[in-house]
Amino acid sequence: MKMKFVALLAFIVLILAACTSEKNGDTETVEKDSTNVKGIQTTSIETLTGNEFTLVAKEAEHQLNSDVKVTAWTFNGSVPGSQIRVQEGEKVKIHLKNELPDPVTIHWHGITVPNEMDGIPGVTQNAVQPGETFTYEFTATNPGTYMYHTHQDGVNQLDKGLYGSFIVEPKEKTYDRDYTLMLDEWMSNTEDSSSSMSNMSEMDHSNMSGMDENEDTDSSNMAHDMSSYDIFTMNGKSGDSIEPLTVKKGETVRIRLANIGYLSHSIHLHGHRFKVVAIDGQELNEPQEIKDELISIAPGERYDIEFVADIPGEWYLECHGDMEGSEGMKALIQYEENNQSTDKSNQNEELPIFNYTNYGSPINQTFTLDQIYDVEYTMDLNGNNTNNNWTINGKSFPDTESINVEKGDTVKVKLVNNSPTGVNHPMHLHGHSFQVLSKNGIPVDGSTIIKDTINLEPGDEYVVAFTADNPGNWLFHCHDLHHASAGMVNIIKYNGFEPDFSVDPEANNSPA
Repeated sequence: MKMKFVALLAFIVLILAACTSEKNGDTETVEKDSTNVKGIQTTSIETLTGNEFTLVAKEAEHQLNSDVKVTAWTFNGSVPGSQIRVQEGEKVKIHLKNELPDPVTIHWHGITVPNEMDGIPGVTQNAVQPGETFTYEFTATNPGTYMYHTHQDGVNQLDKGLYGSFIVEPKEKTYDRDYTLMLDEWMSNTEDSSSSMSNMSEMDHSNMSGMDENEDTDSSNMAHDMSSYDIFTMNGKSGDSIEPLTVKKGETVRIRLANIGYLSHSIHLHGHRFKVVAIDGQELNEPQEIKDELISIAPGERYDIEFVADIPGEWYLECHGDMEGSEGMKALIQYEENNQSTDKSNQNEELPIFNYTNYGSPINQTFTLDQIYDVEYTMDLNGNNTNNNWTINGKSFPDTESINVEKGDTVKVKLVNNSPTGVNHPMHLHGHSFQVLSKNGIPVDGSTIIKDTINLEPGDEYVVAFTADNPGNWLFHCHDLHHASAGMVNIIKYNGFEPDFSVDPEANNSPA
């Protein structure tokens, strides 16, 4: 266990002291057939429906593209893991079975769950040991696009593939087709490209400093070079291995874009006008049609877009950018009536970035900038890659100051990114969603924006607000987990709350 996490665990003890493919319960399993795309075998992700599931954390060989395969850590043997689909208001029960050599947990990213179900080792539970099982239970209250992923030594385990999508379906649908694409980045063996098939099984993109994962190390050895991620994936596949998205003329198509990686990705839908209908699982009010704008999706964010399939042919949904992996992040939208190519890819084309702060129409404004709040807090986000030290208000976790609240408090947080050029901080709040009030001093002028993850580029200042209505101890951290594991973590701490578990010092809890 890394020495950094020993310190984290010691501090946490101190502050907290004051679906398998089988049918399971009422679970219905839907397993799609394998298909062949341009000569490369691909397999659709298993979809689980119902209200009781089993997720088995286990190792599996995973093919990223025609040249590279890795030994991945998976939920139910695939990357991403099985998609979970439940109905709005459904009470669900999910059994995590750990068949990996290391402890794991599951965090339900963006879903409001009871604190003891949040999946944070040492904060809300002890990590689930190899061979053990833990059961999560909660009600899927809000329809939308969410994710699940490990939060145990997340910077490494999530990088190996321990994640999946979680969709809460609304009682009334507005679309005919529904696709989910999880965005991620991986490393290939750049030192020996000739050994891609035989040796890549030993290469995953978590071992970024070239060290043995079992070696003790401090944060100074964990500095990361994001340019080493050279394979970008959609649903665990890259390039021609990505399955086409089939549509029929006249259909309304929803595409759920979820970024589980550590880089922001700018996605372009070619040919069609579209609407951004939801962000971070929350529907927008009166979204307008736009065209030829890039949807920039930061780590931890989710964007749902909808379009009417009214231009038969083949079109791309692709990542724009000049990084080595950008070219591989490209899905083909293929009409059933006409599969003749009609579109040319241009991933280096410069297009405007979609701006959610002035999109749609205002409705249900819960908070305003000038109202009186019970708690106000400022987060100065800073640090550098030189020594991989990342801070909130000049301190690194576990020395960061908790945000102490009472149940029912209204809370306003100002977040400011004072980090060097090129360093973004997608800040994710557990257990709550917040309303975005302003960006860089300009109030939000459009649909009410409710999020759980907000991306700050260098120099950005956002003001957000939420009601403290879910007692517990909740992380507020950067979802580039390289930054979180090196200190950019805070805790929302409800006064008087006592966890319902005892921290096990032998559990190797590593919460970031």
